[in-house]
Amino acid sequence: MARTKGQHVEKKKSKTAQVTKAKSVKGGKAAKASSKQSMTTAVGRPVTDDQTSVTAKTTENSGYVMLQDTYLVEKLAHFTRERIPERIVHAKGAGAYGYFEVTDDISKYTCAKFLNKVGKKTPLFIRFSTVGGEKGSADSARDPRGFAIKIYTEDGNYDIVGNNTPIFFIRDAIKFPDFIHTQKRDPQTGLKDATMFWDFLSLTPESVHQVTFLFSDRGTPANFRHMNGFASNTWMFYNDKGETWWFKWHFKTDQGIKNLTAQEAEELAGSDPDHSTRDLFESIEKGDYPSWTAYVQIMTPQQAKKYRFDPFDVTKVLFHKDFPLIRVGRIVLNKNPENFFAEVEQAAFAPSNIVPGIYPSPDKMLQARLFAYNDAHRYRLGVNSEMIPVNQPKGTTVYSNERDGHMNTGRNFGPTANYYPNSVNPYGEADGIPEAPVITFRDAAIARHRVPETDDDDFFQAGEIWRRVLSDYDRDHLISNLAGHMGGALKRIQYRQTALFYKADKEYGTRLSEALDLDVKKVKSLAAMSDQERAAATANGTKW
Repeated sequence: MARTKGQHVEKKKSKTAQVTKAKSVKGGKAAKASSKQSMTTAVGRPVTDDQTSVTAKTTENSGYVMLQDTYLVEKLAHFTRERIPERIVHAKGAGAYGYFEVTDDISKYTCAKFLNKVGKKTPLFIRFSTVGGEKGSADSARDPRGFAIKIYTEDGNYDIVGNNTPIFFIRDAIKFPDFIHTQKRDPQTGLKDATMFWDFLSLTPESVHQVTFLFSDRGTPANFRHMNGFASNTWMFYNDKGETWWFKWHFKTDQGIKNLTAQEAEELAGSDPDHSTRDLFESIEKGDYPSWTAYVQIMTPQQAKKYRFDPFDVTKVLFHKDFPLIRVGRIVLNKNPENFFAEVEQAAFAPSNIVPGIYPSPDKMLQARLFAYNDAHRYRLGVNSEMIPVNQPKGTTVYSNERDGHMNTGRNFGPTANYYPNSVNPYGEADGIPEAPVITFRDAAIARHRVPETDDDDFFQAGEIWRRVLSDYDRDHLISNLAGHMGGALKRIQYRQTALFYKADKEYGTRLSEALDLDVKKVKSLAAMSDQERAAATANGTKW
């Protein structure tokens, strides 16, 4: 908890008042204007609303956050770069390896493979932490406890990033940098400050639910083993039929809940500030493996529309009487890290790391977290943080077109092409993986919308340049320039590209075919195909 600065606060206020008064007397008529300085962005644009993200508003809830909110991005991007190399939040922590075991069948809700069979075990790593304190702070602080899980599934890493509380202080991430500043240290004194702490909270009424939780004894868990975990945000399950449900994760400790009184917590801060870190390590070392039972709450889209609370508001819970817990499995921790820095400190969790069968909700905090967590890791650990062993996927082979960058410790994907689409290496888009269904959100449909193929859109204007703009002299040079450059490409790729010019104008494609010594009939047949058919006809190994 923060300690007050006592009289210093009042003195500072008094000094400020004197300065303001002096300016008012000196300023004459200008003194009647507001003395409040307008907040601005980093480049000086006035900020008219520092408390609300730009969203696609609906009548049901506040809507999806828009990436066009450059002020939100600026605040979060700057915030994740404020410290180096310590985590901005969750700096003090401990972790261990174990597994997730499915005990109950929920396959009707989700096509997530790690949940598709009772008895299935998937390896994982968990990091527990305190939130507000620095790396050397006491484990017994009155503070939420981070509860971050990295599950190494066959479809890539699935990260569940939450706390030991089912709710949070704020519902809009644009407030998050300000909130965390109040949990840190006064910029003048370098001390924790009760005024900062309570000034913000008292001006943010949505925090009262979490504050009530925090100042109960559950605000100071006895250790990491004797506390529950929650993903807090609402998420979506979808199955291979395209059916969807909203859900929340709950992880109930099998050791039972144990908390500290304020006096016990204060005494431990002095006698053993690392007691939770020690307790976790020593328990696993002696074979007393901690475990948690995993549950979900399930809500249909229809129920979400009618529920008395916004189900996408992270300051609220879904009452258990309305949505009972459904058991899914259990988590067991049975292996300690071999190197604390390499595995615990360099572990990087992000709620954006999801697998097929699970999808985000329009929770405003979650939408911003999808950006901010990985951005923090890029800053703290580098753009190749996923190459660090604790962060590497274990159940699948990784291939992407992301290359190079600081601390690239792998083969950098060797000689394979680093662009897509391509027809020169075997990697392509995955087949047979259920896509997240289209989410209808009032007038908006949230999905990957591919632009339909229309000849007029892509080819008509290019043909008009050939037909109406270029002179005979210009056309000759265009064909010569294209043939000179395309002549160095594979023949099948020459055919594919020339077909596109043929679609723009027959004469255009014919003249280029002749310049490249291509079969015009083949070019014409390729031009008549769809994009997919043309790509397949000229793929690696075809006879063009």
